[in-house]
Order: sequence, then structure tokens, then C-alpha cells
Amino acid sequence: MTDPDTQPDGTPPRRRSSRRGRRDGREARRVPPAGPAPDHAALRAAALAHVARFATTIAGMERMLGRVMQRWGRRAEAEGMEPSAVASHIAAAAPDIAAVIADMRALGAVDDARFSESRARSLTRAGRSRRAVGAHLQARGVDGAVVARVMEETLGARGEDAHETELAAALVFVRKRRAGPFARPDATAEEAATRDRRAMEAMARSGFSRDIACRALEMDTQEAEERIWRMKSA
Repeated sequence: MTDPDTQPDGTPPRRRSSRRGRRDGREARRVPPAGPAPDHAALRAAALAHVARFATTIAGMERMLGRVMQRWGRRAEAEGMEPSAVASHIAAAAPDIAAVIADMRALGAVDDARFSESRARSLTRAGRSRRAVGAHLQARGVDGAVVARVMEETLGARGEDAHETELAAALVFVRKRRAGPFARPDATAEEAATRDRRAMEAMARSGFSRDIACRALEMDTQEAEERIWRMKSA
């Protein structure tokens, strides 16, 4: 009599991988149907969900809503919609995207100046140079005039106040690298010199001037800590 757990030739039966079947089923369920093209209400809901989780700029919101339309377009094409029809729906959504962005601005949920002020403060306190902060904001799509105005109001006009803020940011940068006044107490003179040289090179790449970098590396530890504290408490 043949064992029910063996094949006629005596070899064990081949078993299907139920794990793979379950995984394939889950993956199939993860992809929602395309449905109709997102309208103003759907795009507005997406915008509200986004600003509830992330701070963003006008340009960032526009990119996010564009991605919503592109994701819908990929699903619609996968379901058989003609690419030309998909492209037509995406192009037709432009007025709705503009209207949603206007809604978000009216609500105060998207404000480039407020975003720039908050980001400029946080990046400076994290040890970023004024030049790096400006580049970051412009890369996020903030208008250059807005960047310049906000940085003067937040980080100080180019003068004494701006210099002090930049020096404090450089000190944060140096502290992260355990160089200058923040060198390890047990570091040898050679090790400290190497760290200082590398910190100087890194500060140059990050947009700090040589004068600021030298002052940060040569400062007394207590004064350095006090300057960082004042900057982060302002």
C-alpha cells in the first residue's frame, strides 16, 4: 500500500509554499484600485494630511500634490487606461492643485516665511553656517527675497549680531567633532591638532569663513559653552 504522504515513486510530495502565497496575496491587496482621478476634494484631503505631519513650503506642497496625481496615473495605466487619457487627467488637475495650495495658504498651513524662520533657527542651532542655511531654504523652493529677509530677521543683519550667531553655530559644529575647545581631555597634542585640521577643512566645506573657524577652534571652553547656550536660548 502506498503511503499517502509519499508519491508513487516513494519520494516525498512537493509542498507549495503557503508563505509565498500569503505574501503574494498581501502584495496584491496593498495596491488600491486607481478609481477616478483625484478631484479638488481628494487633493485637499491629501494636503491636509500632509501638513498635519510635515512642515512644508509652497513648492513642496506643489510637488507632493503632483506625486499624488502621478501615483494615480501609474495605477490607472496598469489597469488599462490609455497613457494619453492619463496625461489629460493629470494636466486637468493643475487648477485644482493651485486652488488647494491657495486654501492651505489662507489657512496658514503653508507659509514660506514662517517655514524659513523655523528652519533657519533649527539649522543654525544644529551647527549649520549661514550660507548652508540659505542654500537649504532655496533648495526647498523658497523665493530668494524671502530667504534673505527671513535670515536677516532671524539670524541678524550682516554685522555684529550675524557674526555672533555664525560663531555660535561654528562652535556647535566644532563640538560635534570634539575639536578645539571641545577636544577630549585625554587627547594627545598630535591627536588634537589632527582633529582641529579636519574640523577646519569641514567648516570650510560647510560655508564657514576662515576667520569664524579659527575663532571657534581657539576659544576657551567655558566661553564656547556660554556662547552656544546664549544662541540656543535666544
